[in-house]
Amino acid sequence: CAGAGARGAGAALERVADVLGAPIAKAALGKDCVPDDSPYTTGGMGLIGTRASHQAFEECDGFLVVGSSTPYYDFWPTPGQARAVQIDLNADRIGMRYPVEVGLVGHAEAVLDALLPRLERKRERSFLERARDTYRRWWELIGEQAASSGTPMRPQVVTWELSKVLPERAIVAGDAGTVTAWGGRLMLRAGMHYSFSGTLCTMGAALPYAIGAQLAHPDRPVIAFTGDGSLSMGMGELATLAQYGLPVKVVVLRNDSLALEVWEQTALLGNPQYGCELHPVDFKAVAEACGIRAYRIEDPADAAGVLREAMAHDGPCLVEAVTDPYEAPFGESLKPVHAEHIAQAFEKGEKAAGPMARNLLESDRVALSPALREHHAALARYR
Repeated sequence: CAGAGARGAGAALERVADVLGAPIAKAALGKDCVPDDSPYTTGGMGLIGTRASHQAFEECDGFLVVGSSTPYYDFWPTPGQARAVQIDLNADRIGMRYPVEVGLVGHAEAVLDALLPRLERKRERSFLERARDTYRRWWELIGEQAASSGTPMRPQVVTWELSKVLPERAIVAGDAGTVTAWGGRLMLRAGMHYSFSGTLCTMGAALPYAIGAQLAHPDRPVIAFTGDGSLSMGMGELATLAQYGLPVKVVVLRNDSLALEVWEQTALLGNPQYGCELHPVDFKAVAEACGIRAYRIEDPADAAGVLREAMAHDGPCLVEAVTDPYEAPFGESLKPVHAEHIAQAFEKGEKAAGPMARNLLESDRVALSPALREHHAALARYR
C-alpha cells in the first residue's frame, strides 16, 4: 500500500513490485505516486477504493506499507494473515495502523532502492495477474457506467470524459465528499499530480489548493475538482481567479446534496439520511457574475465537448455538471456489514431507498461485490 510518503518514489515502487510480483494499492493521498495506467497498480483502497485492491489485501500473505497512515486500515489484511514491513519517514508511524515485523525509517525512494538488491525475484506471477485482471474489469465497469445517457447524469460520465482531456502535466486539486470517490476515478497519466485535503477531509479545499498550485506552477495546467457542498463554502475565490487572471479550470459536481453523508449515514450507521439536502445554487451564474467563463452540463451527450472546450480555454473557467446524488460512490468496495447497515436504513424509512438500491444492485456492480451478493435479497426489496 503506497501513500503520500511514496510520492517521488514511483519508479522504485514499480521495480520492487516487479520483483515481488505484487500489485500496488494506493491510499487516496498516494493516487499520483504511480500512474493509474501502471502495469502494477490496482488503484485506490479503502471505502472509496477498487475491488481489485481489496481482493489483493484479502488474499495476500506479505504486505509492504510505503509512506501511508491511511485510516482505512480495516480494509488491510486481517492481523496475523500477512507478514508486514513498513517504510516511513516518521518512526512514530511504524506499526501505528498495522502490526509489522520490520519497520524501516527513511525516504521511500532511498529505502526501496536499498531494499531491492536484497529481494528475490518471484517467478510465480498469478497473484499480480489476477489482481490486474480484476482492476481491468473495474475500469470496464466505470466505462460502462460512463456510457449512460440517463439524467440526472452519473458522475462517472464527468470523470471519464475529463480523464480524456486532462492536459499533460496537469495538477488536479480534489475535494472532500463523494467528489473524493469520483476524483479517485480520474485516470492520471505519468507526470500528473493529484491531491486533496485527505488528512482531515476538510471541505472546500479544492479551489484554494488550485489557486496555490497555479501560482506556484504558472507553466502547468491546474484543475479544481470539487462538489457543490464544498464550493459553496468558498466560492468567493472565483473572484480571485478573475482578479488575477489565473487560468484554473473549476469542475463542480452539483447534486444539491451532501451525498457522502447520505451514504455514510446509511452504510456506516444504518440510519436514514438526515440534514443532507442543499439549497440549489446556480454556480454557472455565480462564476459569470465574477467575470469567469462558465458552462453547465446536464445532458451526458454534452460532457465530452464542453470539457474539451473548457480545458482549451486560455483563462479561468467553471464547468457545472448536474449529477445524480444517489449514485453509489463505493458499491464495489462495501464490506458485508456496510450492506447490512444500508438494508437497515432502508427498513427504517430511507426516502431515497429506491434509487439507492437500484444503483447498488446493477448486475455489473454485484459481479464485483461479494457484500452485495450476500445482501442482495434484503436490498432488492426496495429497488
